[in-house]
Amino acid sequence: MAVDTFYYDNKIVKKFGIATVFWGIIGFLVGLTVALKLIYPSFLGFIPELSYGRLRPLHTNAVIFAFAGNAIFYGVYYSLPRLCKAPMWSNMLSKINFWGWQAIIVSAVISLPMGFNTSKEYAELEWPIDIAITVIWVIFGINMLMTIWKRREKHLYVAIWFYIATFVTVAVLHLVNSVEIPATLMKSYPVYAGVQDALVQWWYGHNAVAFFLTTPFLGIMYYFIPKAANRPVFSYRLSIVHFWSLIFLYIWAGPHHLLYTALPGWAQALGTVFSLMLIAPSWGGMLNGLLTLRGAWDKVREDPVLKFLVVGVTAYGMATFEGPMLSIGNVNAVAHYSDYIIGHVHLGALLWNGGLSFAMLYYITPRIYKTELYSIKLANVHFWFATLGAIFYVIPMYWGGITQSLMWKEFTSEGLLAYPNFLETVQQIIPMYALRAVGGTLFILGSCFAVYNLYKTAKNGSFVEQEQDEAQPITNPTGNGNEKWHRRLESRPVQFTALTLVVILIGGIVEYVPTALVDSNVPTISSVKPYTPLEVEGRDIYIAEGCNNCHSQMIRPFRSETERYGEYSKAGEFVYDHPHLWGSKRTGPDLHRIGGKYPDSWHLRHMYDPTSTSPGSIMPAYPWMLTQEMDTESIDERISALRAVGVPYAPGYEDEALADLKAQAKEITQNLHQSGFKEIDGIKIESDKQIIAMIAYLQRLGIDIKGNNNPFEGLPSSKALSTGDMVKQTKN
Repeated sequence: MAVDTFYYDNKIVKKFGIATVFWGIIGFLVGLTVALKLIYPSFLGFIPELSYGRLRPLHTNAVIFAFAGNAIFYGVYYSLPRLCKAPMWSNMLSKINFWGWQAIIVSAVISLPMGFNTSKEYAELEWPIDIAITVIWVIFGINMLMTIWKRREKHLYVAIWFYIATFVTVAVLHLVNSVEIPATLMKSYPVYAGVQDALVQWWYGHNAVAFFLTTPFLGIMYYFIPKAANRPVFSYRLSIVHFWSLIFLYIWAGPHHLLYTALPGWAQALGTVFSLMLIAPSWGGMLNGLLTLRGAWDKVREDPVLKFLVVGVTAYGMATFEGPMLSIGNVNAVAHYSDYIIGHVHLGALLWNGGLSFAMLYYITPRIYKTELYSIKLANVHFWFATLGAIFYVIPMYWGGITQSLMWKEFTSEGLLAYPNFLETVQQIIPMYALRAVGGTLFILGSCFAVYNLYKTAKNGSFVEQEQDEAQPITNPTGNGNEKWHRRLESRPVQFTALTLVVILIGGIVEYVPTALVDSNVPTISSVKPYTPLEVEGRDIYIAEGCNNCHSQMIRPFRSETERYGEYSKAGEFVYDHPHLWGSKRTGPDLHRIGGKYPDSWHLRHMYDPTSTSPGSIMPAYPWMLTQEMDTESIDERISALRAVGVPYAPGYEDEALADLKAQAKEITQNLHQSGFKEIDGIKIESDKQIIAMIAYLQRLGIDIKGNNNPFEGLPSSKALSTGDMVKQTKN
């Protein structure tokens, strides 16, 4: 039979490799900056665009989608053509994929510091960028699937299974989580509210970790460990069990992020049960990867590629044991909202995603430049800096998280909170924050060694743009009847992709549909009303500044929390919250019952200089809120958009919203003036400034449940709410 000659495009591989390193260093440095801000709150505090709340989502997006995202494309564009014995289907689509992805990253770098933020963790980018992500992801998928279709290898290797699952599931997650109504060019509101929004967001958030940071890297593991060790995969059957059980179980586990919240109990129970079952496939994959090294462990001593792979896979095993344990109620009650979760996340990010990414860079770079790695010794130095950096990062976070959580829950013998001032628990763990910064610095230094090593490797070699290979075409691509069912499936990429889609849809449908359609899952409360226009503006500022990164709005039904914050949170209190702001971390206290707890003047002073009301606070100051004006021009568009997603503002209320906003702002400003706060440090307190809207929003939080609040009383509008819709929304 004739043999085909073809060429692999190494140019696209090289581009994604450079992007991985470049954005990785940027993402790590932003992370270090954020870490330093928790030790030195005034560090770069004079620049609003570099405040903690705006940089934190930039750090997570840079590391997940810029560093890990480019690493995924780097691994796929190198391994997929070689596994298929076919070049990528379209070099043009490859280029669009690369430049489109970089453009999305740049748009995030610009928009997040400017305060354009949806507040949804790992999905903070606004709707125009969401559309761009969809387009580029589909282009990547078409190119990948068509390359598989044109392959010269009959059976799809296990790495390709994980690539297919990644494409299909990330597409579904992104589309469902991003259903939103645009209000302006860079502002939108999700169609989901409160409980439904929290469920969808953490279904997305957890599975973004599963199908963006796990399955593609498992595919990478299945390709690069056998290649680097020159050994076949330990068990083909274990690969099959690993793949199908992992993608089926993972999709159910999201609700374990919402234990003890207002989410229906049955959904929480499903999240816990399926999280515990995840241990089996996760450890099956880890063992399959490590046992592939049987007979080749001596190479691990010498080869930095294998070192990074082994430590990465081991960290994957540790993180995937820890995750299910954290879904157990009693463990979750201690760990959730604390820094323990930050440590857990970074164990996987630094060693699993970071380790496999650098392993790929050390493996691929010498090969596409037809040379040897410039310095194995320097790569080993990098390995130890990365490993020690991760240890110095993770262990202090574990220690600090447990310490802080136990302090939150401790009572005196008289039955009082032992540490009623939240600040006491924060100050106790600041040394742990310092150690974390040391760990991060070590990791970054190691990465700089890698950049130098890879640069020198490239400089010493000769880049091969088009790498030649040969293979015979497939004569019978769909196989024959003598093969077992999975071998036949491996030769049918369309059926394989369709079955993957069905498997990952089951869990999401079972968990979301009853929550959306069965009214009893979200009991409503008649006294809960929509936000006034000024409170909407304040809430949007709260989101833009990223306040939800440090403050939760979800009081769990624990005595330690009801004693500290007040009555526990009810599902019906969030029916008008588009999006929900429950949060996932408490660097500061919960704010759900902050309304009415302090006078307006306290909030004014606290936002201007947190240490003036809370000595020792590490919260950043927001002095620009006293000088920057509110966005009043778009309030009518935002009211209309909120009505479109289900908030029962009366038809035509958008035309009266501005008058209501100004009237409420004037009243708050006059109260501040009467309290002696006409100015602070020469800055006049005026009714059109952002601080007034922020005070209005904070004073509204959690007070509707008391039953006597009518937020629209005294405002000039004739009819703010649609009575019919309010009746429909308030059955109880």
